[in-house]
Amino acid sequence: MVNFEPTDEQRLLQQTLAAFSRETIRPQARPADEADAVPDALVSASWALGLVSDTVPERHGGHGSPRSALTGALMLEELAYGSLGITLHLLAPRLATIPLVALGTEAQQARWLPRFAGDRFVAGTAALVEPRWDFDPTNLSTRAERAGSDWVIEGHKTFVPLATEAEVFLVYAQTAEGPGAFLVEAGTAGLQVEEREKTMGIKALATYALRLDGVRVPAANRLGGEATSAQPLIDAARVASAAAAVGVARAAFDYAREYAKERKAFGVAIARKQAIAFMLSNMAIEIDAMRLLAWEAAWRLDRGLPATREAWLARQYAADQTLRICDNALQVLGGHGYIRDHLVELFLRDARGFAAIDGLAIV
Repeated sequence: MVNFEPTDEQRLLQQTLAAFSRETIRPQARPADEADAVPDALVSASWALGLVSDTVPERHGGHGSPRSALTGALMLEELAYGSLGITLHLLAPRLATIPLVALGTEAQQARWLPRFAGDRFVAGTAALVEPRWDFDPTNLSTRAERAGSDWVIEGHKTFVPLATEAEVFLVYAQTAEGPGAFLVEAGTAGLQVEEREKTMGIKALATYALRLDGVRVPAANRLGGEATSAQPLIDAARVASAAAAVGVARAAFDYAREYAKERKAFGVAIARKQAIAFMLSNMAIEIDAMRLLAWEAAWRLDRGLPATREAWLARQYAADQTLRICDNALQVLGGHGYIRDHLVELFLRDARGFAAIDGLAIV
């Protein structure tokens, strides 16, 4: 039987992160959006919570908590409730650590994981999305071909978080067997980080285009070894996107609901008007539906069951509904929704990015 009742540990994590999100992240949402950057003090505070080192095995210096996609989904929802851009910045190192824990060989884990278990933020990242209208993570244009004892990677990526400061890149590329993932050290010949991208939303997160021109890495740098498929990681990234979308949608809904309770028209709170009440009701229903789809996919991942279909459906539904919910929230505020004094316009701009943000987080 499927049971989505959180464990005591998961409930404690939810409560801790919900408080951190409301009290520490949310007050920085607007300043970080305006400055296109996350404050160093906030980065340090999040690192101290162990959001990255928690799943690093104890033998590599971490806390050694078992990896759980469902726990990751709970975490992403709570943090994204405060700010999507800040959350994706804070969790960027997990784009490298989670795949290493999930699929990495012992040698790969011993080489890369300890650097993410220290007392300061260390950036890691992943390069999945490609600048093409028909981007498909299961059929990538970036290619990796075997050349003796090495792999040679050619391609072009976009939306690569923290690329200028990352110490290691997890590059997704098509091989003869299907999509694979390769660990590439910063500074490797042929690895070129281009200018920072100027985005409509998620502005607190610095993302970059990345060119790979004959990047050569040893065969030992293929994540998991020979013929290991990256599909489980793609599924986990889609679940992460869906969970983060739930957080953004919930933030917009809560903001609109509270505004509707306080705003009066003709002497009555607009929340009591049928059109507004029905709109808020439908928003709440869709948020629950989005969450359940994300949880189902995460539940399957945790049990080693095929989850590609469920992860894809969760991501697609969340991308559509989050945008609709945030737009409805703006409509509830009326003209005030278009004013930057209110956060709903920020939520709406962030929500528009879910159509393109595959691979910016992972559970």
